[in-house]
Amino acid sequence: MIRLGLTGSIGMGKSTVAAMFADEGVPVFDADATVHRLQGPGGALLPAIEAAFPGTTGPHGVDRVALSAAVFHDDAAMKRLEAIVHPAVGAARAAFVAEHASAPIILFDVPLLYETGGHIHVDQVVVVSAHPDVQRERVLARPGQHPAKFEAILARQLPDDAKRARADFVIRTDVPIEATRAAVREVIACLLADKGG
Repeated sequence: MIRLGLTGSIGMGKSTVAAMFADEGVPVFDADATVHRLQGPGGALLPAIEAAFPGTTGPHGVDRVALSAAVFHDDAAMKRLEAIVHPAVGAARAAFVAEHASAPIILFDVPLLYETGGHIHVDQVVVVSAHPDVQRERVLARPGQHPAKFEAILARQLPDDAKRARADFVIRTDVPIEATRAAVREVIACLLADKGG
């Protein structure tokens, strides 16, 4: 089994590329979706998060605005939150690997793959990238986004050029979508060829 990491800075089109891998039959572990489930209504992490950050959870799960306000500009608080979330995500990831043990390739869609040291748990890494102007336009078109928030998020992420320099593969999303899809298929073909499959 080849464990392939997929990452990219905010607004680069990572979710689109992950869906393309899934369309090609590659099982995808979505770290963000796992976190949303763990923090959603009845989620397993709600008691620990509420204990650490009172007033940030309710019947609908984590109040993302309140939790963001509690941790975003406080590195110590962010580390406390990560200490709650990361082990639970790790357990979900292990279950995913066991479930797909016979797959030739499995994909881990992890936004902060390099930043959290997750790259040491995968065999190769795909970085999704686009021109900075395209990235900015995409992010600022999202509800609730504004330039200061975008800059604060970028400051917590490894710069795109540094990610690309460390990647085994780079897939661009500022090109026609069929070119992006062709790049996904090329990565899969390359991995299977290297594997002898």
